[in-house]
Amino acid sequence: MKIGVIGDGGWGTALAILLSGNGHDVTLWSAFPDYVKLLREKRENVKFLPGVPIPDAIEIVSKLDVVLGGAGLVVTAVPSPYMREALRAVRKSPFSARLNERDVMVVNVSKGLEAGSLKRLSEVLVEELGDIRLAVLSGPSHAEEVARRIPTTVVVASGDDETARKVQEIFMTDRFRVYTNTDVLGVELAGALKNVIAVAAGMSDGLGFGDNTKAALVTRGIAEIERLGVAMGARPTTFSGLAGLGDLVTTCISGYGRNRRLGMTIARGVPVEEALAETPMVAEGYYTVGAARALAEKHGIEMPITEKVHAVLYEGKDPAAAVKELMERTPRSEVEHE
Repeated sequence: MKIGVIGDGGWGTALAILLSGNGHDVTLWSAFPDYVKLLREKRENVKFLPGVPIPDAIEIVSKLDVVLGGAGLVVTAVPSPYMREALRAVRKSPFSARLNERDVMVVNVSKGLEAGSLKRLSEVLVEELGDIRLAVLSGPSHAEEVARRIPTTVVVASGDDETARKVQEIFMTDRFRVYTNTDVLGVELAGALKNVIAVAAGMSDGLGFGDNTKAALVTRGIAEIERLGVAMGARPTTFSGLAGLGDLVTTCISGYGRNRRLGMTIARGVPVEEALAETPMVAEGYYTVGAARALAEKHGIEMPITEKVHAVLYEGKDPAAAVKELMERTPRSEVEHE
């Protein structure tokens, strides 16, 4: 199958390598012609995946027509702040109408919420591209490990069982196991909101706290993510699965996690803007926390960790003071409604 990957970051590149290794004809798109030239010359994504060779079979381009023409599957791997802009560029291509055909699938692998509109990325995709055969892929999957064939397990969600199973078949390898799910809402919310908790986990590390604190953040973090998800119509079980707890654990403990790194840098006294500049890839948690907070308010859901992360990132609150306030909240039962 011909597959186009839109997005030259670490995740887009890693999946392009995986799909090419699975025998597919893969084209990788970058919005930056100069970077395309570098990728072609080095056959390595030196900025995002240093040391990982890009197979010669993968075509690297800056023209979307090449990506869309003849593709049976298109992967969108653009950070959430730039997703709509990229999709509008896609829409300008004379080949974009192909995306509305039944034999073409679109798989979004980016995680986040659109600031302002509070929309999930699948909603942005449908708004910009119309009636598409859509799936989302999520779960604990650092690009650095997937590209190096370290065993990884993820989930693909779609409202259409046939689409989910077909995407599962295309992506599955002996080192990349894919499960299916029909709860697109839950999978997307889990993937977006875990980045906010990861920032908090990084702050914990930056303050010198230990395993007890990290365990509390992961446990109470998934509780508040699930509260919001269920209020919005997602299934509770999704949040104990790969897209929920699995992804949250990975991003809160890994040295690869850019959201954790952002929180750690800020807790060590670096100003937020400077910490963002030091983060090589987009730290989605910074952009998602505002939308998460707004959704919690809209649905009447209490999300105390999210509130404190927002206060640190946007209101100048001291991370240590935020922890103190979380610890001194009114005592309550661990079990909801008990």
